[in-house]
Amino acid sequence: MAVKVFFDTSVLVAAVSVQHVHHRASLPAYLRADKNHAGCAAHSLAEVYATLTRLPGRQRMSCEQTLLFLDEIRDRLKTIVLDSEEYSAAIVDAAGEGVAGGMIYDALIGRCALKAHAETILTWNIDHFRRLGPEVAKRVRTP
Repeated sequence: MAVKVFFDTSVLVAAVSVQHVHHRASLPAYLRADKNHAGCAAHSLAEVYATLTRLPGRQRMSCEQTLLFLDEIRDRLKTIVLDSEEYSAAIVDAAGEGVAGGMIYDALIGRCALKAHAETILTWNIDHFRRLGPEVAKRVRTP
C-alpha cells in the first residue's frame, strides 16, 4: 500500500482551480500522479467538494463539475481511509501536539499519509503539517 506522493486537499483544489494562485505548480504534480505511486485521504474528497462548490464568484464549480473531478481523483489516486480506532488515535495524538480547531482535518490527512507509508506529502499548508509531529513534518513539501 506504500505510495511515493500523498496529496493534501490544498494541492488538489489548486490543481483544478485555474484561477488559484498555486494552480501552475499543483497541476503538473497532479497530472504526474497515478494509483501505483500516489494517494490522498478519503476525507480530502469531502474537503475538495466543500471547497470547490463554495469558491467565490466565477471560480465556484457546480456540484456536477465537482463530482466529475472527484471521480478523476479516485481514478488517479489511491484513497486511504482510517478505521475507527485509527481515527480516534489520530485525534488523541493531534490533541497531544496542541492541534485545535480545523487543523484536526490536516491531522487526519497526515495520519492517512503515514498509513500509506508516503515518502512525500504535498501541501500548501506547510506550517500546519509541520505541527503534526516529526514523522509527518519530515515528509512535507510543496509541489
